[in-house]
Amino acid sequence: MNHVPKLFAAVRERFGDDLHVLHDVHHRLTPIEAARLGKEVEPYHLFWLEDCVPAENQEAFGLIRQHTTTPLAVGEVFNSLYDAKALIENQWIDYIRATLTHAGGITHVRRIADLAGLYHVRTGFHGPTDLSPVCLGAAIHFDTWVPNFGIQEYMPHTSATDEVFPTIIALKMGISLSVKSRGMASISMNS
Repeated sequence: MNHVPKLFAAVRERFGDDLHVLHDVHHRLTPIEAARLGKEVEPYHLFWLEDCVPAENQEAFGLIRQHTTTPLAVGEVFNSLYDAKALIENQWIDYIRATLTHAGGITHVRRIADLAGLYHVRTGFHGPTDLSPVCLGAAIHFDTWVPNFGIQEYMPHTSATDEVFPTIIALKMGISLSVKSRGMASISMNS
């Protein structure tokens, strides 16, 4: 844990403050360790600190929030509004990381995003390669609508996946994402 702040100090020294830096802790810390880490990385202005404690221990986020202003993100394992409700209503998180396919589809995720918007929590939807390009395309379409959009996770799929799902997803300078495929309108999103 002592190494992480030094890593971010080196990143900021080399790349400056304009680069969005995120850190996924993968649920590996205790609440007090996460609070300490969040406090220690504050000078490096992380975009977010993700999954610092197990998502099931939601009260832990209250303890973490008391000790740090580093933005917190969680939710890629959530399946419903009720998984995120306390975190959102108590403003213990800054980004909700739900996935359209895991959290009930567009209608249900819209309800999560609506509740989050009331409490100034932004979306930061999960978008790994174990989700198909169809799911990612649906998430990007959703992102263009949601008023409290924050960021969309994007990882390129393999060429084999691209053969099965012929979709063009273009990322330009980290801020512009567009989707073109059969059945989906061409869209572009700029921050």
